[in-house]
Amino acid sequence: MIISASRRTDIPAFYSDWFFNRLREGFVLVRNPFNLSRISRISLKKDAVDCFVFWTKNPEMMLPRLGLVKDYPYYFQFTLNPYVSEFERNVPDKTKVVDTFIRLSDKIGPKKVIWRYDPVIINNTFGLEKHEEHFSILARKLHKHTLKCIISFVDYYKKMDKVFKAYDIQELPEAKIREAAKKISGIAGTYGLIVETCAEQINLSEYGIGHARCIDPELIREITGAPVKYKKDGNQRKACGCIPSVDIGAYNTCAHGCLYCYATYSKGSVDRNCTTYDVDSPLLCSKLKAGDKVSEIRS
Repeated sequence: MIISASRRTDIPAFYSDWFFNRLREGFVLVRNPFNLSRISRISLKKDAVDCFVFWTKNPEMMLPRLGLVKDYPYYFQFTLNPYVSEFERNVPDKTKVVDTFIRLSDKIGPKKVIWRYDPVIINNTFGLEKHEEHFSILARKLHKHTLKCIISFVDYYKKMDKVFKAYDIQELPEAKIREAAKKISGIAGTYGLIVETCAEQINLSEYGIGHARCIDPELIREITGAPVKYKKDGNQRKACGCIPSVDIGAYNTCAHGCLYCYATYSKGSVDRNCTTYDVDSPLLCSKLKAGDKVSEIRS
């Protein structure tokens, strides 16, 4: 099975100690986010894991211990945006994050570090011109250390209504999306970078931009040298091209404080959940309770 670590939280940034403990123990427990009393037991033994996909904005804590996953296939989805503390309250200074990106790539190779420039947010202080400027700066710094950049455009969720209004975040019409895509594609092409979109319905092929599979069967095949049987992941959005994976994270546990995040409800929710974090627990930011039902997930 493919293990996603994690769309729900940043395990490399905040929970790498827990992850490596689970790797040593050979299994992890995960609560069903829609039925909290149902828990899945997932094997992390080498013969059970086809590939790890790490999602992160700051994997610095993992770098000294990457040797612990050397016997597993893996790659990173690394989000590096131009935003400062207005939108990403607790992400480290971007100069430092760029350095971490480069050091990670130097350790594992550019093929296994996918740059994510997402979501593209437009408001009254951060327009397309600023995105063009900042994307160009980042592409120049990163192009020798990655092969691909995945982009997306900010999505409106009902729970985001106050944030959208407070920060004047605009839902982009198709014309603006195409304008941004054309500029990003042109810059990326200068540096030999592939650009793809994440879970976007719009067809941007005229700008050389395809649809991404972030859980990518072709990349996994290249990394493992083995064929990958796959179908579309029916649990993801309609426009998502990913193949199925098992996520070992938990919602409302990421402390980056990104205002646009769909995986956290509030800082209070994160703070409450993080009080239960135990590096030795088989569950992330949770303990087994009476009435919990544990079942094994098999590949």
